[in-house]
Amino acid sequence: MKVLGIESSCDETACAIVEDGKTILSNVVATQIPFHTVYNGVVPEIASRKHTEWILPVVKQALCEANLTLEDIDGIACTNRPGLMGSLLVGLTFAKTLAWATAKPFVAVNHMLGHLYAAHLSNDITYPYLGLLVSGGHSIICKVSEFDDIEVLGTTIDDAVGEAFDKVAKFYNLGYPGGVAIDRLAKNGNPKAAHFPMPNIDKQNRAGNISEGIAAHRYDVSYSGLKTAAINQIDQFWNPDFERTNENIAAAFQETAVKILLSRLFRAVEDTGFTTIVAGGGVAANSRLREMLAAEKGLTCVFPPLKLCTDNGAMIAGLGYQYLSRGETSPWTVNASARVQGFRKNGRE
Repeated sequence: MKVLGIESSCDETACAIVEDGKTILSNVVATQIPFHTVYNGVVPEIASRKHTEWILPVVKQALCEANLTLEDIDGIACTNRPGLMGSLLVGLTFAKTLAWATAKPFVAVNHMLGHLYAAHLSNDITYPYLGLLVSGGHSIICKVSEFDDIEVLGTTIDDAVGEAFDKVAKFYNLGYPGGVAIDRLAKNGNPKAAHFPMPNIDKQNRAGNISEGIAAHRYDVSYSGLKTAAINQIDQFWNPDFERTNENIAAAFQETAVKILLSRLFRAVEDTGFTTIVAGGGVAANSRLREMLAAEKGLTCVFPPLKLCTDNGAMIAGLGYQYLSRGETSPWTVNASARVQGFRKNGRE
């Protein structure tokens, strides 16, 4: 089964064709980075306008690179949540119209589930495992029992990890996208240049919350404190033995950001007994995160290829195949949503 997948949740216009949920026949991504760099962040109105301009040529290019026509396509999948509403609606409206006009089965999928599925495109992964979803908008640690059966153990209580990277990079004018810029600079910096604080957000467990004996927020992360320390209180935490360079700032910030994430992830490993971790999302491309996880003995850590960490159509087409292959489709009335939906938190929706 050949599935055409469309992704337009933020600032990449993407389309890919994937066969049988694994084989990528084409994967086209049109990035809007040059249009947002001047603002050091995504401007939603610009993003949606560019999607409108680019979506048809991107889909045509994906078909051309796969050496296929629409007649060869067996189904169409598209992101409908979460993301920027204007951006989502462009892709979703195009995908539904294309499916209706060609009488192809159509399914709308969750963008975050797509990021988890990205690693499956190049690896044979057995369920269950721990999922680590890290991006500009989300920081999620979860149990993954099936491609569509996710239970959130922990998430951010304020800023997402990628958001913290972006805001620190913007303040120090390190470059855009912020996560890429900090990762690049940190390679030539010293993580000991500053001793930024680790947040302590554990609270005593109340009756009926999670499971007996486990503190609330045990798996949750917080990045607002680290962001504030790096931007407004850097003098307080700086090591005077080091020069105040962009490289040292990036290295010290990145080291603490990754340690915060892994401190919660390793708690989940300890409590669940799962030894396989599958990462997804833009921050999964971070070299320090990959390095520190790879150094943990006894764990199998699976990352997507770098080109599949950021938003792409291949993860959407691959995930769409899983639904379509068991006969599940979406109604024409399905709409876009800016919020994450369909995840369970502590056994509840």
